[in-house]
Amino acid sequence: MDRNFNRGPVALPAMPRRKPSPSPSGSLRRAIASRAARLMAEDGIGDYGLAKRKAARALGAGDGEALPTNREVEIELRTYQSIYQEDEHPGRLRLLRETALEVMAVFADFHPYLTGSVLDGTAGRYAEVEIELFADSAKDVEIMLLSNGISYEIADNSKQLPGGPETQLCLSWNGTPVLLSIFHLLAERRQPRNPHTGRSRTRANAKTVSSLL
Repeated sequence: MDRNFNRGPVALPAMPRRKPSPSPSGSLRRAIASRAARLMAEDGIGDYGLAKRKAARALGAGDGEALPTNREVEIELRTYQSIYQEDEHPGRLRLLRETALEVMAVFADFHPYLTGSVLDGTAGRYAEVEIELFADSAKDVEIMLLSNGISYEIADNSKQLPGGPETQLCLSWNGTPVLLSIFHLLAERRQPRNPHTGRSRTRANAKTVSSLL
């Protein structure tokens, strides 16, 4: 006779819970962020939106797919640079910031500020130095450039957002691309948002940039 016949039900060991697998949309979102970061680091794309759209198309994402945020791409970008560009990135960043200081010294009368990827440390290959200037008129800056024999081109402002610069000028400084964004003098007291990140635009004067070197 089975002695275990009168025993109650035997409790089975609890099965370990599996962690939920990433959703296909979540995996694609991370893949887009990673591909966009590589485009910014390697190809010099400075516009987060453009990098994300190119990455999404390369991965076959549909128009209805939710793209990663700029912050998610920025995190991937910093990670990529720390892993794959750890030898070259610090030197390139220092050179770009030194170039920024040279340009800012020339335009000292126009209250120059460094902004963009050269300031925040995410500048990729072929990144341009972005400098904000403040003047009564953008023509004052152009006259100064012409007086010093500095060649420049007027950037396309057809997609300029409200509150943006009056004019943007592109020039080459010893082979380094520089973008001058010229605002009205009164705009210096305002803190507009960065069109790439949606956050308040960070900017630094020459003294602050010098402290970064």
